[in-house]
Amino acid sequence: MTSETGVPVEPRMHIIETYFECCGFDHTFLQGGTSVYLWNLSRAFAARGHRVSIVTPAHGRLDDLRSRYDVEDLPYEDTYTLPLVLDPQVWRGFPAEAAIELRTTAHRIRLDGVDLYFLSNDHLDRLPTTFYPPYSTKGRDLVFFKPLVFQVDSVRFLRGWFGEERAIVHAHEPYYHYLLPAALRDDPTKLVVSTVQSNMPIAKKVYGPKVRRLLELLDAKVELPRQAEGEEGPHPAAVLQYQQLTHLHYTYPPDHVALYELTAEHSDLIDFLSPGQLDFYASFRDTPFAELFARLPMADVVRRNAHKMFVGGCAISDEWLARDPADVDRADVLGGLGLDPALPTFFHNARYAVHHKGQVELVRAVDRMLSEGLAANFVLRCIAGEGIDDPYFHEVARRHAGRLHLEWERVDEQRVFAYAASSDFCLFPSKFEMDTFLIAQGEAMVCGAVPIATDQEGMAHFRHAEGPATGTGFAVNRSFAEDDELLTAALAERIREAVTLWSDEPDRYQELSARASAVARAFTWERCADLHLAAFGRLWRGEPAEPPVRLALRHGWFEQLRDTAAEADAVREAAVAHGAVDVYERHAPLDADAARRIFGTAWQRADFAACERVVDRAPGGSVPRQDVDRLRGRCRVGADGRIAYRLPHAERVELITPSEAGADGRALPRVQLLERTAPGEFSGPAPDAPGARLLLTLSSGRVTWDEVHHG
Repeated sequence: MTSETGVPVEPRMHIIETYFECCGFDHTFLQGGTSVYLWNLSRAFAARGHRVSIVTPAHGRLDDLRSRYDVEDLPYEDTYTLPLVLDPQVWRGFPAEAAIELRTTAHRIRLDGVDLYFLSNDHLDRLPTTFYPPYSTKGRDLVFFKPLVFQVDSVRFLRGWFGEERAIVHAHEPYYHYLLPAALRDDPTKLVVSTVQSNMPIAKKVYGPKVRRLLELLDAKVELPRQAEGEEGPHPAAVLQYQQLTHLHYTYPPDHVALYELTAEHSDLIDFLSPGQLDFYASFRDTPFAELFARLPMADVVRRNAHKMFVGGCAISDEWLARDPADVDRADVLGGLGLDPALPTFFHNARYAVHHKGQVELVRAVDRMLSEGLAANFVLRCIAGEGIDDPYFHEVARRHAGRLHLEWERVDEQRVFAYAASSDFCLFPSKFEMDTFLIAQGEAMVCGAVPIATDQEGMAHFRHAEGPATGTGFAVNRSFAEDDELLTAALAERIREAVTLWSDEPDRYQELSARASAVARAFTWERCADLHLAAFGRLWRGEPAEPPVRLALRHGWFEQLRDTAAEADAVREAAVAHGAVDVYERHAPLDADAARRIFGTAWQRADFAACERVVDRAPGGSVPRQDVDRLRGRCRVGADGRIAYRLPHAERVELITPSEAGADGRALPRVQLLERTAPGEFSGPAPDAPGARLLLTLSSGRVTWDEVHHG
């Protein structure tokens, strides 16, 4: 449908949001950020005149709901037997198949123009306090399958209650809905949009026979992806084993299936929270996983479904944006914490997750700076229901009493706002690219706190890593190491720079503060609704998706690009960026100038295979002799049995040696840090076992692999 001017008119749609926890309308039910996201987005859709439904478990809290809301018991009852095929390697002592008898009822609350449907049965009503099964229940208690029970129940409810009504089913986090797209694939009335809420390992797998049996129960005629032993191919054991330390990839038995593959192949659209998150999930560029990912079947899944990907975005809550930081009494807030309001103040606010949030490195950097006499305050919130279990955190807080306030309790949002509004800078050194939007950073920036944060793709929208003309703050390189001295040192340096800026250049500080606030305040639920409804509208109208040209160029998916004259310049430049000599030669001669450009780009990325291809294919003398010597002489193992490694733009070189698998079938490699003897020069003992590789961390933050022996 179009208006008289030919502009598409947004149709009135029925949008059904479904997730394991959709309780953002009531803070007493709230468990995680996804719930807040869902409620805010649902209200924004309803305010635009769309019909909005939410489907979620009751989690055994119907009586609580009845005490505060008008709960309508619906004429819906679904009695069936759920067959759970159990992995014998995990569920020892359990039968091969567990039959769970279920009687599911449905209940509705109508609130702010949204219909909330709560499903209840004996399994979904377990864990009424925490909702989510702890990982410790895996292999021990069938409550572990509570989210899976909800998947089946939600599909049956969507079919039974909404029948042949046309709707967009907006599901969240593939781990919590991987059955749903396949089950609804052949239903022309239900269009499925999958939102990737977190950066779970993209090749995370689940037990295949269990999935197959449940899809049969749901009458979904879908062939499961074929998985083979050793799908990673002939990849070095050192690289495979190291992935466990990156939190990006794990190896599974051949009878498991990748849940993201099920989701991506059968969804109509795939939604991401930020442009950087989408970009990261496309190729894991510049990470220790990128080289391996490119060879996995999952890489083909991503490329095949790239046209479905879009950014629906995320936002800061309306309530937070409505508050005025000027109303907060800084002296009262900081003085109440025992801090000096006259000093520059740094704020961190995140759940206690040391590997995800970079909190060990953060506390070390703060300890280092305060021990050196830096005049500054630090308010560190590491939220943990049972407290912070690392004694070092408490030791640092005691040592720097009067300069550092550490807390872990959940507090009301107004208090958190007061902390943010009383701070001059905010600290978010997240690691392993696990953050996908990072609302907490945006909230602090709204209050004018200048960010010091990791240069992660998923956080790039906050612009802290941009140059002085458009940037909002300071950046530290990405980190994929569990104990990262480079990150600690970079944080300490940025904190020092920030204090100098605050003290010596107040006008420049105020400029950054105002820019940070303006950037963060642009992330509203109105904007988020615009992005989603534009994509939903195209889907509803049946408009074909545009080819993912930008993604293909950025990630080197040259087979997806049309070799047209219009794209020739862009393809040629992308070929230079990716060291793709053969692609470049399809569009222009590989002359000396082009060879030097490709070599230079590949050298800076430490893509030595691409460097060698240029040397082999380019006209003689195109690449200067000294550059070729530097390429082929970068690594030597001397007669003394030591490695000498030289690369000017390397910040760290580690020797990764594979080990034998343990009783659980997994093996962790040995990681040895080579000594940095001078800028760009490293030395260490040669490996004492075959199969070792070198892991390079470059000054740009890129992490990549190299061989041990050359020349």
